[in-house]
Amino acid sequence: MELRCIQSPTLSGVPRNALSGKPYSCCKTIASCPADKRICSSSTRFMYSDSRARVKAKEKSLANYIVASSDVGPKDDHLVFVAGATGKVGSRTVRELLKLGFKVRAGVRSVQRAASLVESVKNLKVENEGEAQYVDMLELVECDLERTDQISTALGNSSIVICCIGASEKEILDTTGPYRIDYKATENLIGAATSAKVSHFILVTSLGTNKVGFPAAILNLFWGVLIWKRKAEEALLASGIPYTIVRPGGMERPTDSFKETHNITLSTEDTLFGGLVSNLQVAELLAFMAKNRSLSCCKVVEVVAETTAPLLPFEDLLTKIPSKLP
Repeated sequence: MELRCIQSPTLSGVPRNALSGKPYSCCKTIASCPADKRICSSSTRFMYSDSRARVKAKEKSLANYIVASSDVGPKDDHLVFVAGATGKVGSRTVRELLKLGFKVRAGVRSVQRAASLVESVKNLKVENEGEAQYVDMLELVECDLERTDQISTALGNSSIVICCIGASEKEILDTTGPYRIDYKATENLIGAATSAKVSHFILVTSLGTNKVGFPAAILNLFWGVLIWKRKAEEALLASGIPYTIVRPGGMERPTDSFKETHNITLSTEDTLFGGLVSNLQVAELLAFMAKNRSLSCCKVVEVVAETTAPLLPFEDLLTKIPSKLP
């Protein structure tokens, strides 16, 4: 009997004298057992199932945070549903919400993709000993926002919804991406949130939404992404839900350390034409808005960060943005 590798496992546990003498390469014999033996001796046994065991262990660990999407009850004022929770803005928003004492229901297409999110939350340190670990306040729920039958139950008893989804720029050849994700999937979430009577819906779109000319024309080369983001904004405005629309500047280049040299500045809608801001700065703003709904209710906010801007509390910045509350 010959034991063959399927993947490229670590060979540190295989004795040198157990190898066949030929250099190791995938799909080559790496250890031989006597033909008349059904079980290899311990010196030549190769445990190639280790990687599978690690995958199962990871799945078991993630299973601790999965909640049934049918958990619906009275609204929990401290529970926030985050759509796009494994993305750059979404994952940071989850962590910032937890730091502010919220419980978070992270909406993900695949629980397996949430492994890094869970690990990052586990690494957060609580300020005082004896307090609940942040990871204990995190829930995972699988939900495809393109399937309307999954959304209402996925929201559960969340009182706040934060939507951070967007078509991936890596899938540039998908001409339908911005329409399906930035508009229709977001519209589906808005519809479910309306039916569920959530207390507040925070939507992240983009600077340049509702504008023509440069740089909006350049961004719209990505299959009309800003057009579809504007359609999503219009759907939210028409829903009647208390809302906040956040239009950040470019977030691709700034790292989390961007905030050390650039301070956030907020402007009213259709004011800014360009600018940069980090994912972390946007996430911190979103979490603050969720915690201070009276300051952010019914506002459209454009956000960038600048070296010349003074460092001001979010409260002061939001107070200057007029509310459209009837």
